[in-house]
Formats: sequence, structure tokens, C-alpha cells
Amino acid sequence: MTTENGTILKVAHLKKYFPVRQGLLQRLSGYVKAVDDVSFEIREGETLGLVGESGCGKTTTARAILQLDPPTAGSVQLKEQELVGQAPRTLRALRTQMQIIFQNPYSSLNPRMTIGRILTEPMLVHGIATDRKDAEARAVDLLQRVGLSPYFVNRFPAEFSGGQRQRVGIARALSLNPYFVVCDEPISSLDVSIQAQIVNLLRRLQREMNLTFLFISHDLSMVRYISDRTAVMYLGKIVESGESSTVLSKPLHPYTQALWSAAPIADPELEERRERIILTGDVPSPLNPPEGCNFSTRCPRAMPICHEGEPEFRELAPGHWAACYLY
Repeated sequence: MTTENGTILKVAHLKKYFPVRQGLLQRLSGYVKAVDDVSFEIREGETLGLVGESGCGKTTTARAILQLDPPTAGSVQLKEQELVGQAPRTLRALRTQMQIIFQNPYSSLNPRMTIGRILTEPMLVHGIATDRKDAEARAVDLLQRVGLSPYFVNRFPAEFSGGQRQRVGIARALSLNPYFVVCDEPISSLDVSIQAQIVNLLRRLQREMNLTFLFISHDLSMVRYISDRTAVMYLGKIVESGESSTVLSKPLHPYTQALWSAAPIADPELEERRERIILTGDVPSPLNPPEGCNFSTRCPRAMPICHEGEPEFRELAPGHWAACYLY
């Protein structure tokens, strides 16, 4: 069941810290704060885009949500079912409801298994199919749904291109009939000519199967195309969120503004006229984040207060949230 406002996934104050040990005795010297107090909700049937630079914590957030990496703290509720702290047997039963499409189709498929076995094994393990014959029939249907020939069931991943392998990865994620799917940069390792095909396939499958997506990417134009809402992440924290059309066309946070200014535009005249925001310095280490706002050391509009305390993440316009002292 969903909540009254249709929320499928509710993430509250999620943290994932990795201990750092040094010396011969491996004494604890600190923590890498990969995900630091992240909260958001995803409603049924919508797509939330999670964007940010490489290393900002997007994938770690996804893995913590799916309990592939147990969170350090926080709450993750899938249809009001708490996931954090559940026993392995309980999580195993919940795996059919939540799945992931991995970033690299070349390493996420077992090279020693045929495509048919890759698709049928999850169904048999979780009892989705009644027997092997039923599982094979479902595998053929899944291949056709993702635009592949049913005759591919006896082939191995090495015989396919990157785009075809990612279609197999999508089919595998859908083989358990989930309603929540994490798309972890599913197009970043594909040719540009194939990326649009995969994104359009995901949109069609979402409509047909009533899926809810968490779409992780650093491609802002693609996130704007596929996502209903967008959350922008920097150094383990969400700094801005709201409707995609608003966040990516009228960004409030200086980091979002800098990201959008670096995104390429197809119109050469508009590209030449627009102002580029060049950030100075390197991204701080999550092992030792700066005092106050995490972005204060690189922000072109930083004020003294930005170095003193962390800004509150608040609603600055209807449905548009940001953590910045400028507003």
C-alpha cells in the first residue's frame, strides 16, 4: 500500500559513513561521510532524478536505500515497510519489490551464463515462476518488451553490444515484477546514439508497468527529459530539490547554477551568449568536509556566514527546496 499522498519511498536522515583506519594496529582515524543526512520522498509512478558530480554520493545513496550497503543511520521506508535493520530473510522477500539497473552492462552480467539463465534464475529463486517452462516463457516476453529477439535466450553476454547488454540488464531488473527501480547511471557507458533509445525504453516501460524510478545521472539534459522531480547532491548532501522544469531552468543554489552552466546546449548562438560559472578549487574530501556549508570553499557568492554554520534545507518557493544563505 502507498501513503495518503502516494509516497512509495521515504528516505529520512540517511547516513553512510565509511571508517578510515591507519597504522599497524589499524586504529580508527576518522570517517568518510559519503552520504550525510539525506532525506527525500518518491511518489508512485514518478521519476526522481538524482544529479551531481562524480563522487558526491549518488550511487552510495542508492546502495544504502536498497540495503546493499547497510546505512550508518537513518530510515528507508518502501511502501511504509522499514528496510533499515531488517533481517536478511526479510530483505530477501522484499527484493522482488525493489531492483536496480547497474551502470556498466559489461560487468553486471555473468559472462558464463546465457541470457535465458540470467533472466530465469531470479524468477525461480524468488518463486515468481511456477516452473522452468513458465520462467522461460516469461524470459522470452521480457526480451520482447525491451526490444530484443526471443532467440537471444541461448546466447552469452559477450555476443552483444553495450546497448543490447543494458537492455538485458533492464529485463533482468524487471523479471521479479518490482514497482521501485533504481537506475544507476544506466546510459553513462553507452554511445550517445544509444542513450536516447534506452531512456525512451525506460519511459515506455514505466508507463506500461506503473514503475517508480530513482534515476541517477550527471547528464542534466537527460535528467530534465526523464525526471518529474530532481534532487541535486554535493559532497554527500542534497542542496536543492523540486520539479525538474524549475530546478534545472531556474536553479537557486549556486552549485546547481554552476552545474547547469556547464551543460552543453545544442543551439550554438544560445551557447555563445550564456554566462559560464567557473568553479575554483577542488571538491573537498568527505573525510574532512569544510565547516558550515559544504560548498562554501568553492562558491563564487560565499559570505562569512557560509563558513560558520550549515544552512537549513527549506522551501523557498512552492515545491522548490534549497540549502543556501542567499535566500
